[in-house]
Amino acid sequence: MRDDPAVVDLVLRAQAGDAAAWDGIVERYAPLVWTVCGRYGLTGSDADDVGGGVWLRLVERLDSLREPAALPGWLVRTTQRQCLQLLRARKQQVPVNDPELGEGAPDGEAGGVDTDILVAERRHALRMAFAELPVRCRSLLAMLFAEPPASYAEISVALDLPVGAVGPTRGRCLDRLRRSRALAALELA
Repeated sequence: MRDDPAVVDLVLRAQAGDAAAWDGIVERYAPLVWTVCGRYGLTGSDADDVGGGVWLRLVERLDSLREPAALPGWLVRTTQRQCLQLLRARKQQVPVNDPELGEGAPDGEAGGVDTDILVAERRHALRMAFAELPVRCRSLLAMLFAEPPASYAEISVALDLPVGAVGPTRGRCLDRLRRSRALAALELA
């Protein structure tokens, strides 16, 4: 299987800029990427994010792939690294009480005027931060947070973005949102 001429052909054509070959690689190997994610217990948006990161890395490194037939192994190793990176990052996150849910209110009080003001200020800061984003990020995030959320395939078509780039682009947009001046002013970033 390692010397599969179809794989070699797809990689060589994709390296030459053939978009159909790139689509063929993604179509052929997306199930492999999702299977590896499943082995690490990742599903849903976590698996989508890992998959997006894998495809982005492939775009960045496709030209330097020395042995085109080794692509499946490269994808497995890269997916494993991305899964481990996501799991490590998740362990470093510290849960914080959410005033919108009535958690963490002083003396066991849920809600209250102070909580309402804080929630309103946070929502305003988030709207301001969202307005600071580039149009492409605003469109992408709006589609992802719509009810119901748009699929990655729908986003890909609407924004003329490869399906494999939707997750990483989402991550970069959210990072940019977190670093915004509006959120920094409330020390939410």
